[in-house]
Amino acid sequence: MPIKKLIRTIPDYPKPGIMFRDITTLIKDRNGLKLIVNEFRDRYAGLKIDKVAGIESRGFIIGSPLAYELGVGFIPIRKKGKLPAKTIGCDYELEYGTDRIEIHEDAISAGERILLVDDLIATGGTAEAAITLIKKCGGNIVECSFVVELPELGGKKRLEKMGASIFSLTVFDGH
Repeated sequence: MPIKKLIRTIPDYPKPGIMFRDITTLIKDRNGLKLIVNEFRDRYAGLKIDKVAGIESRGFIIGSPLAYELGVGFIPIRKKGKLPAKTIGCDYELEYGTDRIEIHEDAISAGERILLVDDLIATGGTAEAAITLIKKCGGNIVECSFVVELPELGGKKRLEKMGASIFSLTVFDGH
């Protein structure tokens, strides 16, 4: 079954004019989570990847089993105040507000090759902040992977301007 058919669209959430692409319907499907993890695993199995970094919270759902499948470690990138050890952080803007993400300052060793994973790329603000944190820790981004891309919001172009390679399993027109 195509991934796109398993993703629910919720109009006007979290504010009017936003078409929220909800992957909970994809991951609750008996084969949905397996399908997306396997698609990513097959793409990255032959590449040298040291760790998978997932952005809170849906990036954890995808990134953890993907790291397991690839035989590498997993790095959580969390919202402010959620990590217990010393962190570095980065503020960013969303299409509907602002926020901050953090990473443990010892999460990445210099030169490690990191695969960044999240559920969706819209404006690219969250992923841009995550890339900034990974680079501050000395990591190199192998690629940024998303289940869903919303191309009209420009996130892919924004990340490509940073030198990042972007891969998405499916694309939705509109926002």
